[in-house]
Amino acid sequence: METFLRSRVPWEAGPNLKEMTDEVGIDMDRFVEAIGAGKGDMEMSQEFGVGEKTVACLKEHFFRKGLGTTVGQD
Repeated sequence: METFLRSRVPWEAGPNLKEMTDEVGIDMDRFVEAIGAGKGDMEMSQEFGVGEKTVACLKEHFFRKGLGTTVGQD
């Protein structure tokens, strides 16, 4: 008798960092580089032309979820 395992396809659990930075007009690669350079929220806010709260939200997403939000497995 053959047994087949049910596949568990990955899914997105919300927007990923690329989608979020695109939405506010920030280049994601530059944003991640700024985080790596240790820039503060105020400095990044001025560099990217968005509010400090926006920068803080994007940074929190990066530190909690990374670049993507894919969940599940094959």
